[in-house]
Amino acid sequence: MLLEAKHLTKTFGSHVAVNGLNLQIGRGSFTALLGPNGAGKSTTMNLLIGLTTPSLGQVSYADQVKRGVVFQNSVLDERLTVTENLQIRAKQYRHVAKTKVAAVSAELGLTAFAHQQYGTLSGGQKRRVDIARALLNDPDILFLDEPTTGLDIQTRTAIWDLLRHLQRTRELTVVLTTHYLDEADAADSVYIIDHGSLVAAGTATAIKTRYAEDVLQVTSSDVDRLRARLTVAPTECDGNRLIFKLSSPQDALEVLTTNRELITTFEFRPGTMDDAFLALTGREMR
Repeated sequence: MLLEAKHLTKTFGSHVAVNGLNLQIGRGSFTALLGPNGAGKSTTMNLLIGLTTPSLGQVSYADQVKRGVVFQNSVLDERLTVTENLQIRAKQYRHVAKTKVAAVSAELGLTAFAHQQYGTLSGGQKRRVDIARALLNDPDILFLDEPTTGLDIQTRTAIWDLLRHLQRTRELTVVLTTHYLDEADAADSVYIIDHGSLVAAGTATAIKTRYAEDVLQVTSSDVDRLRARLTVAPTECDGNRLIFKLSSPQDALEVLTTNRELITTFEFRPGTMDDAFLALTGREMR
């Protein structure tokens, strides 16, 4: 195991930010930490990184593990160029080759704007530079705190293509916090935290299967007759449209196949991580 946390607890006065958290992160895996605002996920991230000392419990790493961190807010100088920023950061590590900045810049596609001031870059370009900074010491594990917040869908997709490439080619271990829950769909392990406590853990698929309902929407020219034949009650009826929340795709298939002559159109949506998240943490704003 590359990283393990046991009974991890952090209090600030009488407030318990993280409450007895246990987690395990394997080498080369992708782990997502999810939770509403104020749930404790950023505090958990800081405890894992070592920026915050736990009140109780411990964080253990395998021998000689190197860490890289992409913070939610950049730590680079807006007035310096991309290359200048990376060169300064590279000098903070021992045994980093002089050619490392050029190599990382080429790998992450920074060469075209390497001599621009960091502050003049687009959001996606800045994020790629932030990731490059975190990779200068060839880390075994990369922590990313909401790395795609505020980016458009095309840029988010490009950042994730890059992260998947890095994980595959470098056998990099990735630990992520995010509010875009679809980004956790490919995770090997998902930990959902609320009010400082762990409320669910497992693969994304397992969590969705357990906590998210599938949604089937059908329209019919004879709704009354259709409802009379149904063995599964719809959760909503609006004119000629019926909506079902179901526990499995097989239930949706049964509704469709046994009533096909009465169904005009249908739309099926599998349960999502958003659905599971709301089921576990509630719908109230934080």
